Amino acid sequence: MADPSSFASPACCLTRHLYLRCRADFGARALRGTVALTARAEREALRCLILDTRDVQVFKVTVNGQDAQFAFGEKHSFKGTPLEITFPNELRRGQEAIVEISFESSPQSSALQWFTPEQTSGKKHPFLFSQCQATHCRAIFPCQDTPAVKLTYYAEISVPKELVALMSANRDGEAPDPEDSTHKIYRFSQNVPIPCYLFALVVGALESRKIGPRTLVWAEKELVDKSAYEFSEAEAMLKTAEDLAGPYVWGQYDLLVLPPSFPYGGMENPCLTFVTPTLLAGDRSLSNVIAHEISHSWTGNLVTNKTWEHFWLNEGHTVYLERRIGGRLFGEQFRHFQALGGWRELQNTINTLGDKNPVTNLVINLDEVDPDVAYSSVPYEKGFALLFYLEQLLGGPDVFIGFLKAYVQQFAYKSIVTEDWKNFLYSYFKDKVDVLDKVDWNSWFHAPGMPPVKPTYDMTLSNACVALSQRWIQAKESDLGSFSSADLKEMSSHQLIEFLALLLLEAPLPLSHVQRMQEVYDFNAVNNSEIRFRWLRLCMRSKWEEAIPLALKMATDQGRMKFTRPLFRDLYSFDKSRDLAVKTFLEHRASMHPVTSMLVGKDLKQDQ
Repeated sequence: MADPSSFASPACCLTRHLYLRCRADFGARALRGTVALTARAEREALRCLILDTRDVQVFKVTVNGQDAQFAFGEKHSFKGTPLEITFPNELRRGQEAIVEISFESSPQSSALQWFTPEQTSGKKHPFLFSQCQATHCRAIFPCQDTPAVKLTYYAEISVPKELVALMSANRDGEAPDPEDSTHKIYRFSQNVPIPCYLFALVVGALESRKIGPRTLVWAEKELVDKSAYEFSEAEAMLKTAEDLAGPYVWGQYDLLVLPPSFPYGGMENPCLTFVTPTLLAGDRSLSNVIAHEISHSWTGNLVTNKTWEHFWLNEGHTVYLERRIGGRLFGEQFRHFQALGGWRELQNTINTLGDKNPVTNLVINLDEVDPDVAYSSVPYEKGFALLFYLEQLLGGPDVFIGFLKAYVQQFAYKSIVTEDWKNFLYSYFKDKVDVLDKVDWNSWFHAPGMPPVKPTYDMTLSNACVALSQRWIQAKESDLGSFSSADLKEMSSHQLIEFLALLLLEAPLPLSHVQRMQEVYDFNAVNNSEIRFRWLRLCMRSKWEEAIPLALKMATDQGRMKFTRPLFRDLYSFDKSRDLAVKTFLEHRASMHPVTSMLVGKDLKQDQ
């Protein structure tokens, strides 16, 4: 089964190890060096290797030390350009060769964001981070950029000596750069095979704090203590995850807080989870993102989707594990509350994308579709809903976690598709085949829109959110006096998020209602990013002009796409802010993350 998002043919030739030596050139905004791939022929008389690249220069290729011919194929709009390397001598099946490529990344690389010192918290030093998922590793160096292929890696990275380099690997020491006294070389080793999308690099003025036996938190000095407090539950979450899914095989579990333009909530880079600073709420209330990234150490990083069409295998199982961890730490009612919040998030996404949109299928078709464009909450929340429904069908949480643990054990270190998962489910529950046969698999996997069945949810923690949101929805002008700050006295920040999310699923409130809500609840003063995001969307929907500058500020002060894209879309939909939204985007575009700027550009019809 070929990967529609890659040019590589792992069925002919498989890369098994990668040795990277490169330097980070902040002046040229380029990574340059050599990547040596250990490639194994998977068939007889192999003469060539095709690798993925995007905007990468290649200067020279050798195979086992001999010069090899290479040529670029035709450029594809988002897949990039295939690089075809011809071996000086053909390989027999099973024979290995070292393919060494001298390369340089482009300043426009979609995988990298370079910052000037002024764009950082400390204002003194430049900063660089990578984000390879889904198909951006090819924009750093040539590789088989498909999750079907897993390899180990070793890296030596030369950076200005006042900076620190970190990677998705175990740290293996540092030394002065013999070729440049202003630089220092950091060494890294990843001995568990990983897909290329988990390759990660960060370079900056980073400090660390130890928060657990296997965990350091890394951030710029200004944020490191706040981050250490916010993420102090990491070890408890790791222990719980090990209990649920099996031993943690990666050694270290560090956390890195990135600059605000980081496009995701978190990225599960092995040994070093990347997270957005928008998680720093001050009360640990957004730590479910940490539970999510920890869970990926099993589902995603050990058991991996073979192509991005089966992304739900990574994300549905990871959300399931994340919520099981939350259930262990904060109670089963909390797990159900988070699960129901996920169902509402799915409703919201499907309202936005349209219930006939093929990207709302659980298993999608990515022929000529950019995975970044198809990305949404569907694989997370529709995937979770399927697993939660199956848990309830097959005998409850204790029974179902047995399946999940066995699934991880069965497919660890492999890449699989939905059919593999389903076959294993049937073999594990062979005494319940009659129950499984009642599941409408075709609708779950291949139909757009909401799932065919809604699981059952404990409503204990949701009831207060539903009741308060209904009071606002049903209130007439004359009832607005009945609301007061006491309404929120018993509600957690999780419940406030849910209260606002419920209002966003309904028709817009009258302007007088949101103005009164600000008077009594003062949401403008709240800094919790999840609350603020939903509150500002509510204001935009009700066309409150005073909130326009606040929404623009949030959309540009940080770049987490979950927040930035909907805020820009709402500003674009409101006639009073449309022109300002476009103008603000165009002003900020150059300093935005490349993927965020591409997607917001599409949303605002500004794509070049």
